[in-house]
Amino acid sequence: MGIRGKIISIVLPLLIVALLIGGLSASFVATNSVTRVAVEFLEFKTGEFEKYIDSQWRILLDNDLSGRDDMVQAAQAGIEVFARSIIRSDTEVIFALDQTGALVLSTDTELEVSGGETEPLLAVTAIGDRSLQTREIGGEERVLIAFAFEPFGWSVYVSELRDAFYSDVDRIVLQTIYLVAIGSVLAVLLVYFFVRYLTAPLRRVVSSMREIIQTNDLSARVPVDFSDEIGELSHTFNVMTGELEKAIVQIKQKTYEAVLSQKREQRIRRIFQKYVPQELIDQFFANPEAMLVGENRPIAVLFSDIRGFTTISEAMKPEKLVESLNRYFSTMVDRIDARGGVIDKYIGDAIMAIFGAPVRAEDLDELAAQAVLAGLDMIDGVEPFNVHQRELEEPEFKIGVGIDFGEVTVGNIGTEQKMDYTVIGDRVNVASRLEGLTKKYGQPLLFSEALAEPASRHVPIRRIAKVAVKGRLGGLEIFTAGRDLNQNTQDAWGLHNEAMEDFYSQRFDEASAKAARVLEMLPGDTVASELTGRIEAARALKAGEGLGPQWDIDVQETK
Repeated sequence: MGIRGKIISIVLPLLIVALLIGGLSASFVATNSVTRVAVEFLEFKTGEFEKYIDSQWRILLDNDLSGRDDMVQAAQAGIEVFARSIIRSDTEVIFALDQTGALVLSTDTELEVSGGETEPLLAVTAIGDRSLQTREIGGEERVLIAFAFEPFGWSVYVSELRDAFYSDVDRIVLQTIYLVAIGSVLAVLLVYFFVRYLTAPLRRVVSSMREIIQTNDLSARVPVDFSDEIGELSHTFNVMTGELEKAIVQIKQKTYEAVLSQKREQRIRRIFQKYVPQELIDQFFANPEAMLVGENRPIAVLFSDIRGFTTISEAMKPEKLVESLNRYFSTMVDRIDARGGVIDKYIGDAIMAIFGAPVRAEDLDELAAQAVLAGLDMIDGVEPFNVHQRELEEPEFKIGVGIDFGEVTVGNIGTEQKMDYTVIGDRVNVASRLEGLTKKYGQPLLFSEALAEPASRHVPIRRIAKVAVKGRLGGLEIFTAGRDLNQNTQDAWGLHNEAMEDFYSQRFDEASAKAARVLEMLPGDTVASELTGRIEAARALKAGEGLGPQWDIDVQETK
C-alpha cells in the first residue's frame, strides 16, 4: 500500500467514525427524548383514565349505588365515553378485559382479542407491572400500559400501535443514516483530493530513489526541488547514500559475524534442549542476568515412581535395565509433554514433572485438569510398554502417580557455576507423599482435593481418604480418577463418594449401608473395604470418649 493509501486509510476512518459518533449521538439523544415524551404522555393518559374510573366508582359508593347493576353499567358506559374522548389517533385503543379474559370495554369496535392473547395480558396486571409493554393484540403489535381496577374486576389497557408509537423514532434514525451516508461520501472525496495534492512531491522523490535502486549507483543524487520537509528529505537521502558507500564494508563484516553468532546459538540451544525446557532457554537468552530470580506461582506438581524397582533392577542385566528405563521414560515424557507438562528432573526411576512453569498458565482450572489427565495417560501408557517387555521376557513395570496443586516457589536454584530450574515448597512434598500413598490405598493415581473439581469435568473421580498434613487444619482429602469406566463402576464410585460424605458427617449407619452396597457392586474393592473398617473404628471411638480424627496417616511422614 502506497503512502496515499495509508493516509486515506488513517484519515478516512477517523472522519467516518466522527460522523458516525456524531450522528449516532444525535440520533440517540433525539430518539431517547422522543421516546421518553411518548412514554410519559401514555403514562399520563393512563393515570388520568385511572383517576376517572376511580372517581366514577366513588360516586357510586358515595350514593350507595354500587349494588345496583343498572347504575354500575351506566357508570361503565360513561367511562367508555370518556375513554373515547381522550384518544388522539385512529390507531390508539383503550380497552378492558374482565377476569375471564372477555372484552368488556373498547374504543375500537373492530378490536378482537384472541384466547391466546388474553393470558399474557392478564398476567401483566396480575403482577402489577405498570411499565411500558409490547404485546400482540388482534394480530398487531401494540405498546401498552396496564392497570387493574378491582371494583369492576377489570384489567385496563391504554395502547397504541407499535409502528405508530415509534414512527417519529424510526424517522429520526432513517434521517440520521442518510446524513451519515452523505457525509461519508463527501469525506471520501475531500480526503482523496487532499491526499493526491499532498503526495505529489513525494512521488517525484520516490521515482528518483527507485532509479538509484535499479542502477545500484550510490553516487546518484535526488534533486532538491523544495525548501520544505520534502526538500529536507531529499537532502538527507543524498547524505545517506554517501555514508552508505563508506559503511557497506562494515555491514558485510557485521552480517558475517551475526551469522556465525546465530549458528553458535542454535548449537547451544540444541544441546541444552536435552536438559532444560525450551522456554527456559528462551528466557536465558532474553534476560541472562535474571536467571537466579525466583517467583511464587500456582502450579501442579506430579511425581511418578516404578513400584518394586529395586527388585526389578536386581533381576535385569544393567544394559537391559537402562534400555527398558529409556523406553519407559520416553513413553512417560511424551504423555506429560502432550498435556503441557515439563519434566523437572529424573530421580532414579522416579519422574518429577510440573505444569504451569516455565510458561505461566492463564486458566488454572484447565492446568489442574491437564495434570490429572497426564497422570491417567501415563498409567494407560504402561500397558503398551509392558507388552514390549513381555515380548523381551523382561519384568513388567507398575507405577504410582501423585499430584498436588498450589503455590510454590519456582526458579533457577543454584549458583552461576551450576544451577537447576526447579520448584520448592510444600506442594512438592505433598505430591511426593501422595505418590507414596498409592501403594497403601492400592491406586495407581492419587491427587489432592485442589485438583478434584477441575478433574471431575473430564473424568469420573473417587474420594479415597482424608489424610493429615502438618500445618493444615482439617486434613487433606485425596482422590483418584478413572477412564473408560463401565456404568456399574461409575455408579459404584458415585455411591462411594456419598458414603465418604456420610462418614465425614458422622452418619455412620448411612455410610455403612452405602459402603456395603459398593462392595456388592464391586466385589473385593479395597477402598470400600477399608472404608467399612474405618466406619466401624469410628463408631467405637464415638461410643467411647468421643470421635477422634477421621484420618489415620500423616501425608508428610509417608514415603
